[in-house]
Amino acid sequence: MGKVQIVTDSSAQFLDPTVIERYQIEVVPQTIVLPERSYRDGIDLDADEFMRRITRDRVHARLEPPAIDTFADLYARLNKQTDHIISIHLSSGLSGTWNNARQATRTLLGRCEIEVIDSLTTSVGLAMLVEEAARAAAEGASFDEIVHTVRAMVTRIYSVFYVDSMDYLRNSNLLSEAQALLGGMLEIKPVLSIEEGELIPIEKVRTDVQAIDRLVEYVIEFTDLERLVILQHTAYPTEQTEMLRERLALEFPDREFPLALYGPSLGALLGPDAMGMMICEALPDDEDEW
Repeated sequence: MGKVQIVTDSSAQFLDPTVIERYQIEVVPQTIVLPERSYRDGIDLDADEFMRRITRDRVHARLEPPAIDTFADLYARLNKQTDHIISIHLSSGLSGTWNNARQATRTLLGRCEIEVIDSLTTSVGLAMLVEEAARAAAEGASFDEIVHTVRAMVTRIYSVFYVDSMDYLRNSNLLSEAQALLGGMLEIKPVLSIEEGELIPIEKVRTDVQAIDRLVEYVIEFTDLERLVILQHTAYPTEQTEMLRERLALEFPDREFPLALYGPSLGALLGPDAMGMMICEALPDDEDEW
């Protein structure tokens, strides 16, 4: 009954927002908790306003996942149109979203086949997975084919970030109080990556130039890139992101590397002073996704 329906959450950051309407993707909002009140990500609060708030007021934000009942109600509504749903979400190592979605499927056991996929990533990386799933569904791929495609693509999504301030990492429990204090005293800034779904420090640097060197070194380890998006904390190119773009252009001539302001869901983890990249590694020439 009906085509496969694709669901995600608002931590998925689509460079082309029209993708959501074109493929009729259902997006469940995350909740962004600021000191004075809570906001529905993408509805009550967008990326520009979120970044202005936390930059101006230097306040910490907290990410709260959609409730189990929210997912259950959505799945029940979609089940009136289809009996196959694929729900792709923010890494379970960063949020309880995946677990809440998985628990919500129990309300439709035997009535609707629902696959809840842990993306092991967030932001643009999650959006890449969702867009691929939605495209395949629109082209008539089966439920099992789409699940296989997405799970295979999860292994090709990578990310690396440079964070200028450790305050948010400490607030997000990614660094201990002692690590953040010592790092601040020594003027050390962490380079982080999402590994097996968790955001972990992979190196420490002291300057922007060293950070950019490390980001470029990370990228050139890949033999072939399908997509690379630079994420930053402003809506316009900064000196650091321009420097990164120039360095990448030397390594990958004739390639375009779009810039994007990262959204509230990622900003709640990294804070207002980060930059980084989301990477999708290309499939080998002899492989096909479905």
